[in-house]
Amino acid sequence: MDLNSPLFDRIRIKPTADEPREAKGPGCEHPGCAAPGEHRAPKGRNREGQYWRFCLEHVRAYNASYNYFDGMSDSALAAYQKDALTGHRPTRVMGVNTSGQGADAASQTRDWAYFDPLGILRGQDFTQARRRRAAPPEPRKPRYTGAAKRALDVLGLDENADGPAIKAQYKALVKQFHPDANGGDRSFEERLRDIIKAHDTLKSAGLC
Repeated sequence: MDLNSPLFDRIRIKPTADEPREAKGPGCEHPGCAAPGEHRAPKGRNREGQYWRFCLEHVRAYNASYNYFDGMSDSALAAYQKDALTGHRPTRVMGVNTSGQGADAASQTRDWAYFDPLGILRGQDFTQARRRRAAPPEPRKPRYTGAAKRALDVLGLDENADGPAIKAQYKALVKQFHPDANGGDRSFEERLRDIIKAHDTLKSAGLC
């Protein structure tokens, strides 16, 4: 057997159970403990992101007595629980513009970045915008037919005349050209018939 063979260089010998193993990684931070600190434990409130390193025995003891809210007053605890409902994000009443209420620039930037990441609504008044959305649409002006236009022309009105104006003009013309208003003179009967016919046309069209 060749003891100088390179095959012997690759042979690994398993250590016995009695041989001490070298600890890897940080040690346990519990006073007087030399075991490896393989387990993390949070350091507590106001030190988020920081951890202790403990062995299994001491991390169990630490977790059993850990209290994140230790030292907080009842009012502070109630405020924390209320903010937790919204994920500790700032909230605003809908429809209220808070940009002119003395808030600092940093908080305004943070709020707008959360509610309006593209900056589309920045600087607008939400109350006025909501009123514009809630306002009823302006009524469309009626599109008059040829007969309705001729009827309006007979009454001496244009296309901007509404229902009350048409009725008022009709009554005034009937009173003006009726034979009873002219001492029994019937020379205006043809004109009166045209007025009555024009009014009937507009009434059939739903314009008065």
